[in-house]
Amino acid sequence: MSRLAQTHGLTDVQREILSTVRDFVDKEIIPVATELEHRDEYPQDIVDGLKELGLFGLMIPEEYGGLGESLLTYALCVEEIARGWMSVSGIINTHFIVAYMLKQHGTREQKDHFLPRMAAGDIRGAFSMSEPALGSDVSAISSKAVRDGEEYVLNGQKMWLTNGGTSSLVAVLVKSDEGHPEGTAPHKSMTTFLVEKEPGFGEVRPGLTIPGKIDKMGYKGVDTTELIMDGLRIPANRVLGGVTGRGFYQMMDGVEVGRVNVAARGCGVAQRAFELGVRYAQQRHTFGKQIAQHQAIQFKLAEMATKVEAAHAMMVNAARKKDSGERNDLEAGMAKYLASEYCKEVVEDAFRIHGGYGFSKEYEIERLYREAPMLLIGEGTAEIQKMIIGRRLLEEYRFQG
Repeated sequence: MSRLAQTHGLTDVQREILSTVRDFVDKEIIPVATELEHRDEYPQDIVDGLKELGLFGLMIPEEYGGLGESLLTYALCVEEIARGWMSVSGIINTHFIVAYMLKQHGTREQKDHFLPRMAAGDIRGAFSMSEPALGSDVSAISSKAVRDGEEYVLNGQKMWLTNGGTSSLVAVLVKSDEGHPEGTAPHKSMTTFLVEKEPGFGEVRPGLTIPGKIDKMGYKGVDTTELIMDGLRIPANRVLGGVTGRGFYQMMDGVEVGRVNVAARGCGVAQRAFELGVRYAQQRHTFGKQIAQHQAIQFKLAEMATKVEAAHAMMVNAARKKDSGERNDLEAGMAKYLASEYCKEVVEDAFRIHGGYGFSKEYEIERLYREAPMLLIGEGTAEIQKMIIGRRLLEEYRFQG
């Protein structure tokens, strides 16, 4: 266990879970991650191993067959998994956000139907807000649902679905004008639909097409896709929570948790980058001594370690606040912003320590260098985080003049 990024006040159960996950990462993920990533291959054996560990049901209540653990436990597990390979943490995160939204907002029938199979890992979740033309402006979505008897007909194109191909349940956010007259604020006329589908690509159910994987610079292995709805018919009982017009709030609740997850991923990748940098600095020699003995490298290591420690502390604070039942959008935004920025900086410093070898695909740092940028845009860009943080600070520190 490393000296950095320790979490105090954990229970024996939490420590045992984390120890098990870390052992799995060291033995089953790190040795194969770079090879799988370079082939852009889905890590089926790793996913099966996490399924056996019960990770897909980590935060699902025990009554549905899950482990009923806290967001903190989940975030610390994600940190460990991202330390091994960030793509694997993405596979789990999207599944978890859908399970969390079901747990918090689903009808009794929806919970009973989906959560036990999600806890077992038999149903894999994905969620979809973004569209090709809107980026961070979720209020501008154009995909739409129209009521037709006991069903809704969905049309539109969605973008950037993690797990889009391998998932069998997608929570899709669309506009629904039913009961929401013209002029209603955009965020009050959105609905989340629970769309069941077959895993794979092409037409995965009538009216629903997953065209194929988007080829990405990094974050490989996990499939990122589009989703095209053309006359997709969904029964009314698959409106999340049973009531239209609540989709934006449901998604934002899920994303708030997701931002803690992205912060945890940033922490994990930064930890791995530090481990690689500090190890290489003690192996490489220049001018007759280890490069770790040069003050310039020691300064880099000091800065990297401090950033790893600070990001971890903010991530833990955001998770604990959510677990306490308090609003944590400020803390989650700060943690996601800081952890993703620091992750990029720590990875770059480790890359510099490696010198020319950092540019070689033989060295793990090359993969991390391509993965880190995704954290700057995933679950809301750094700029969006700063907007959220700024608005919340103005609420908290309103000038009474």
